[in-house]
Amino acid sequence: MASLQEDSISIDTLDERLKIQSRIEELPDTDDEGVPFPGKGQIPLNRPASISPSWLQPAVFGLFHIDDGTTTMEAQQKTTAECLSYLTLKDSQDLPLNLYGLPHLRRKAHADFLRVTLGTLPAPYAAMDASRPWLFYWTMAGLTSLGEDVSGYRERLMETVRPLQNPTGGFGGGHGQLSHCACTYATVLALTCVGGLEVVDRTAMWRWLGEVKQADGGFKMALGAEEDIRGAYCAMTILALLNLPLELPQDCAARKTGLNSFTDKLGEWVSSCQTYEGGIAGAPTNEAHGAYAFCALACLSILDAPHKTIPRFLNIEALIHWLASMQTTPEGGFAGRTNKLVDACYSHWVGGCWSLLQAATKSPNDLWSREGLIRYLLTCCQQPGKRGGMRDKPSTRPDGYHTCYSLAGLSAAQNHYHYHTEESPTTFLSSAFQWSASRPSKEEMAQWSIEEEDRVRLVHPVFVVPMEAVERARLQFEKGGL
Repeated sequence: MASLQEDSISIDTLDERLKIQSRIEELPDTDDEGVPFPGKGQIPLNRPASISPSWLQPAVFGLFHIDDGTTTMEAQQKTTAECLSYLTLKDSQDLPLNLYGLPHLRRKAHADFLRVTLGTLPAPYAAMDASRPWLFYWTMAGLTSLGEDVSGYRERLMETVRPLQNPTGGFGGGHGQLSHCACTYATVLALTCVGGLEVVDRTAMWRWLGEVKQADGGFKMALGAEEDIRGAYCAMTILALLNLPLELPQDCAARKTGLNSFTDKLGEWVSSCQTYEGGIAGAPTNEAHGAYAFCALACLSILDAPHKTIPRFLNIEALIHWLASMQTTPEGGFAGRTNKLVDACYSHWVGGCWSLLQAATKSPNDLWSREGLIRYLLTCCQQPGKRGGMRDKPSTRPDGYHTCYSLAGLSAAQNHYHYHTEESPTTFLSSAFQWSASRPSKEEMAQWSIEEEDRVRLVHPVFVVPMEAVERARLQFEKGGL
């Protein structure tokens, strides 16, 4: 805080700061780069790198984070201190800078970092034995976000996951392990990226999903495991991408309770996970969490059109208020829970919620700061030096998880997603396939301080894999059946 106050020697009020920030420079009628034209002197210049955006100005920053002496406040102050010099561009970490003074997206370095995960891993990775499919998904999704062609990994990935598939359906996290919704979800998405979904035993998968469907409408993560919002989103993703029948298997336990479809009571169960804060918990009575908000919104967006299901089953105003409060100041990224610190992974888990909510409300206006998120990811979350990869925050190390979801968050911030209500259904769960995306305008890119080199590919707002990979899966299983 002291350093910020020292920076504002001659600018004491917010009004003074904004007046200086927004003034229009007078330009000569001619210059060396073009022919003069009327009104040219009224065009504002691009913001110089030395001028920070409004939320990083001392007069604005001083409105937040009153020191109350708590442990939470101490942690926040430490995080702010480690981020501030990067956010204000006083320390560029020797990263190459774009036209606006922000670090370029280190495309090649991040791709190289992700590819290392596909090779022999050091001993500490033994702790990830039950999460092997996640390593595949984070790598494939991250590489495709960077524009890399992953089709060359198709046969290798298919052969790697075959032993993880159980005869009773679904995929385990490692060899000889029980099927689990999270591992199955990650496997299906990784295979979607490379075009290798034919390795999946769809009939066995359908039967296994019937076993984890619960009488109250939700899904368990595995047989005998916990029932939570992850299970609902993972199961619906698998059902949609593989175009499995929505009718429950005749011999599954949920049938005996009166349910007939995988979608029966699902919306009501998701509704029960919304908390008094407005956010979404993993299960009823639990604490609201950013990742569970995305799981709930994406699940409902698969169930039917988002403008139909989300307003029906969720209090949208309360949810928007909670999600907006998760965008931290001054970092610009997102936290995952109330009174928690910024973390790059929530660039997707919370940042990815906004396109779904815009489709639900049909609102053209942003209720979050795209510029803030982009600035945080490019300045604070890219690992400097030769290694590459993206990290939670500057004091942490990069890993595949944060790299994948940081890039997905960049896609959410840099692009626009549109839901098309006029499209004719072509699959049982057709709503998830009615999305298109568009690039930012030149004016938006200038506002967000990015160049073409800093953009990532379009990531599907529901399935979090490339848009074209989702369309390929739709066409592959268009006929349905088993």
